[in-house]
Amino acid sequence: MNIEQFQEMLQEKGVQLSSLQLQQFEKYYEVLVEWNEKMNLTAITEKEDVYLKHFFDSISAAFYFDLSKPLQLCDVGAGAGFPSIPLKIAFPDLHITIVDSLNKRITFLNHLANVLGLENVQFIHDRAETFGVNPRHRESYDVVMARAVAKLSVLSELCLPLVKVGGHFIAMKASHAKEELEFGQKAISVLGGRVEKSFVFTLPIEDSERNILVIEKVKQTPKKYPRKPGTPNKMPIA
Repeated sequence: MNIEQFQEMLQEKGVQLSSLQLQQFEKYYEVLVEWNEKMNLTAITEKEDVYLKHFFDSISAAFYFDLSKPLQLCDVGAGAGFPSIPLKIAFPDLHITIVDSLNKRITFLNHLANVLGLENVQFIHDRAETFGVNPRHRESYDVVMARAVAKLSVLSELCLPLVKVGGHFIAMKASHAKEELEFGQKAISVLGGRVEKSFVFTLPIEDSERNILVIEKVKQTPKKYPRKPGTPNKMPIA
């Protein structure tokens, strides 16, 4: 996906990018590739692939959920900033918090935010399990997102405790989302969530399956969740 295709395909979906925003994406790509030589941020480094599989794919969540408002959004395990930094560039009113367990990724994100001139962003070095019990963050976000971090049953335990009642957890998945959803239904319910909508679409050009799962937080998460670091992965709620 070249820059013109990126701009045009977003425009078709109602996402208009200014010349400044396009410059920010260009700079994002340059910084990503530069830092990727020093640390492992992504296996995808070809420009057209980064624009398609990272930038466009990240913004695709906004085709199905309105992210144009000044929402408090938390991104769990964002790595090199996906999906929340492309979303922040496209929708500057968002207030973004990224939590990641690797401090060097946080260093990269702080540098990136400075270079791109992003405001209302914070990057926190923590495990999602301990972050989720922190009273300053627990049940305080309008939207919590994660992209391909873990299976849905595990991901729900990392993300739903951070969502305020009435807010939403958005899981971005490739294929097999239907099976994950079936297996993860109990965890979603136990943690206070309810599946509101699920969307299947095809990523353009490479024609690969993508799924967006929108889960509403309908009641508070029981205090015992999330469990200790590592436990959700070893013993998913089932």
